[in-house]
Order: sequence, then structure tokens, then C-alpha cells
Amino acid sequence: MSGMPLSPGMPRDADGPVFNAPWEAQAFAMTLALHERGLFTWPEWAEALAVQIATAQAAGDPDNGTTYYRHWLAALEGLVARKGASSGDELARYRHAWEHAAGRTPHGQPIELRGEDFPG
Repeated sequence: MSGMPLSPGMPRDADGPVFNAPWEAQAFAMTLALHERGLFTWPEWAEALAVQIATAQAAGDPDNGTTYYRHWLAALEGLVARKGASSGDELARYRHAWEHAAGRTPHGQPIELRGEDFPG
């Protein structure tokens, strides 16, 4: 992790971050890759994540660790859109396509996006 501190509240064990599903690890890796490419600074990322978590908690999030990476992904999507690397509409389009592809993919198989996964 290039010496970057783990975020407060991040599920972890003695070896580092713990992921309950592959998408969580992928969201984590995308965040690190975009940071390393200079899209945002680590303080910008930490602020975006903190705001996302605080907003969710104010809306009644149970804050028991089960939703941490949902907040992580929402913070990443928001930061990517604010930085102009993608639009909110484009992110929503890909989110929908990913959900469609996941729904047709047998458990344990890699999810592959196809043209049919994108609406209209």
C-alpha cells in the first residue's frame, strides 16, 4: 500500500485489509491505482470517504462494518465524477451493466461485461 495508512473503520486483521467479497478487493485496488496515477491525493480520498460514512451514519447506517465497502465504493464513484474522470451517468450505466452481468453469471465464475448488459 505504499505506506498509506489504513482508513479508520476498515475491516482488517493482523495482515491488513479484509474483504468479504471480490468486489470489495477490486474497489480497494481501483482506489489505490487511481491514487497512484495522481487522480486524487490520499487526503482527498480520506475526506471523501469520511464524508460518505458520516452521511450514511446520519441516514441510519448501522455502522457495524458490514457496509464499509459500500461506502468506500460510493466515495470512489463520487470522487471520480468530481475529478472529471467519468460522469455520474456513465458510472450508473456501468453499475447497472455490472449488476445485469452478475445476475446471469453462475456463482464462482468470473463476471464478464457484454454489450447486452448495457441498456438501450
